[in-house]
Amino acid sequence: MKSKKINNSLARLFEQRLSSFLNSKHSLFQLSDSIPWHALASDLDRDFSYGPGQPPLPIRLIIGLLIISHMYNISDEQVVIRWVENPYWQYFCGYDYFQFKVPCNPSSLTRWRHRLDQEGLNHSHSAPVLYFRLD
Repeated sequence: MKSKKINNSLARLFEQRLSSFLNSKHSLFQLSDSIPWHALASDLDRDFSYGPGQPPLPIRLIIGLLIISHMYNISDEQVVIRWVENPYWQYFCGYDYFQFKVPCNPSSLTRWRHRLDQEGLNHSHSAPVLYFRLD
């Protein structure tokens, strides 16, 4: 089973897209557009096996939240709560329509962080390496 995909479908056609009103010069907007999200998600989907139960959360959401948590030095609980208030964070995590509820339980981030530490991204194939700086 593969991870869920973010729904930016036509069902939301009459809502205003975040990308249409956010400042494209904002550091998170630019960083979002410079990360090879598809390659990163493909590598993680290929490397991780998922068990029974709910489909996994979108990889871009999880990795985005982990990056934001690290960049702003905030806890998993805080990044999940503050994500609802910040359209730049939502855009960074792959959403092009504003979300009004928390994206996940903070414990999901903890489990993913442990999983990444255990399985790592340092595989012999070309897993993307991310370097970023917040101005």
